[in-house]
Amino acid sequence: MTLSAYKFGGFLFYPVDNARQAENIGQIAGNLIQKIDNLSLFLEKISSRYLFALAAPEEIKFNGSAIRRLIQIAADTRAGMVYCDYFIKLREKLIYRPLIEYQPGSIRDDFHFGHVLLYSAPAVRSALQKLGPLPLDEQGALYDLRLKISIDHPIVHLPEALYTIGRRRAKPIPKNQGIPEKQFAYVAAKNRNQQKILEKAATDYLKLIGAYLKVRTKELPTDKVSYPVTASVIIPVLNRKKTIAEAIKSALNQETDFDYNIIVIDNHSTDGTGAIVEKLATRHPEIEHLIPSSFDLNIGGCWNEAIYSPYCGRYSVQLDSDDLYSSPYILQKIVDTLRKGKYAMVVGSYTIVNERLEKIPPGLIDHREWTKANGHNNALRISGLGAPRSFSTSVLRKIGFPNVGYGEDYAVALRITREYKIGRIYDSLYLCRRWSDNTDAALSVKKQNRNDFYKDKLRTLEIRTRQLLNKKET
Repeated sequence: MTLSAYKFGGFLFYPVDNARQAENIGQIAGNLIQKIDNLSLFLEKISSRYLFALAAPEEIKFNGSAIRRLIQIAADTRAGMVYCDYFIKLREKLIYRPLIEYQPGSIRDDFHFGHVLLYSAPAVRSALQKLGPLPLDEQGALYDLRLKISIDHPIVHLPEALYTIGRRRAKPIPKNQGIPEKQFAYVAAKNRNQQKILEKAATDYLKLIGAYLKVRTKELPTDKVSYPVTASVIIPVLNRKKTIAEAIKSALNQETDFDYNIIVIDNHSTDGTGAIVEKLATRHPEIEHLIPSSFDLNIGGCWNEAIYSPYCGRYSVQLDSDDLYSSPYILQKIVDTLRKGKYAMVVGSYTIVNERLEKIPPGLIDHREWTKANGHNNALRISGLGAPRSFSTSVLRKIGFPNVGYGEDYAVALRITREYKIGRIYDSLYLCRRWSDNTDAALSVKKQNRNDFYKDKLRTLEIRTRQLLNKKET
């Protein structure tokens, strides 16, 4: 069998039956590569045992017996797809790039599989015959393909670096001059049509595995608990002496027709933050300065300190310690929305700014990908629901926050949307500062992998719970 190459979007596909046939992968001249217009039709016709997919723009060099190793793993595990770790060659240095395990909750469309994928061709053909064709869109087709494959065949991660890609050093982004739009691609208006394609693929997948939920219409039940105030602005903080005063003052400046307080949970700051908060608290009795007795709390644990405290109001409203409300009327708008819709949670919109509070790209983040009909399902595909987040304290006290510093808000949002309808505000309520002190700034690969794996685990747990819920309801 002669090795052939086919191009679809950013990938080159090579049908092979064994490792010997795959020896020359990546060496076929460009003028001999055939273009694929419809991936489904191409996949239905291939008769090989395996199908390699290589990221087209990359210079990929396989290491030793890498191809044989990938094929062996695919055969031994009967995997539908295999991917592996790799090296990045930066000048003369090799940098190991580990990837994370694929799990049932890894249904986000930006899961990083690296630059080499090995598909089982029979598994591909079986998935298409059983579940139907793929979208014509490149990203949508490849996303839909791996979701369909994963239903009946495992997707296997091999934690071995089997290939090397060449990489020039990327130019750093000037400090406070903006951030890549890729992080917010799923909320950008220009990508809305493609996001609809990806949402449909994810929704169809959830239906196939029994995790799809019908429209959530449950309203907040009557709460007969007596609260000290109507609303509490909750600010967890650790070492934010540069920004904490601005954040608190933006909360103090709110004009409302109800009483509210500000609960600052100071997680044992050592940079003078506590002194700043205490000074403001002596001048403003509506500020409650809490210092936890525990030293093992993260952001989620600090939220729990606030919501279970006797100072917490009927509604709990988020304000991060390095951000601020965009006007004096934000808290009123949030509480009015919570009341009117009898919502368990309301999510607003925010504007990205730099350290000097100047608007930077991509600007307004309003999460208009959310729909009342399917937002609670699509939430399993995307990275988050938006901010600021506001809650009924009674619901929060039943759920609680996981004691983590990343994804705690996502965990609570998934839990609430599983049961309740939620409200949205598409006006900008919040100035979100992007700067070097952000918790997600300049993450190492290890931390990024840990964060991604944790959110995938949250999705895995939520999918399992929704599957059981559907079985119980039927």
